[in-house]
Amino acid sequence: MKRPCPAIPAAVVVGLILAVVLDTVIQITWKLAVSGLPAGAAAGTTIRAALASHYFYVAMLAFAAQLFNWMRVLARADLSFAQPFTALSYITVLAISTRVLHESLPVSKLVGVCLVLLGVFFISRTPSSTAGEPPGDRADG
Repeated sequence: MKRPCPAIPAAVVVGLILAVVLDTVIQITWKLAVSGLPAGAAAGTTIRAALASHYFYVAMLAFAAQLFNWMRVLARADLSFAQPFTALSYITVLAISTRVLHESLPVSKLVGVCLVLLGVFFISRTPSSTAGEPPGDRADG
């Protein structure tokens, strides 16, 4: 007998999508903040370049938004359910860095993307929350 797919609460879906978007923004803006630096640049040079870039501040704002968003997601879903969905940002970062940053996209990366999608598909077939009441909320605890 086929089990029905568990419904994922709308707030969790929105939070997971936002997590992927924010992580993508963070990764791309980090890269843009230090683009143009030589690969062997000293730490101080890298830090100064980052602090001089508006991309660095966009990344910091996205980090703050990500912190707030992630707390809200985890209040509604199991960590073991939510965390694998953030792997979708590997795909969005790969797509944007290929198109915008002109990075290469070999077949091995495409295979990796397919595996990530497959993993997220399987995780999405599980309940988003399996835990009962938190220990502090139980009458006996």
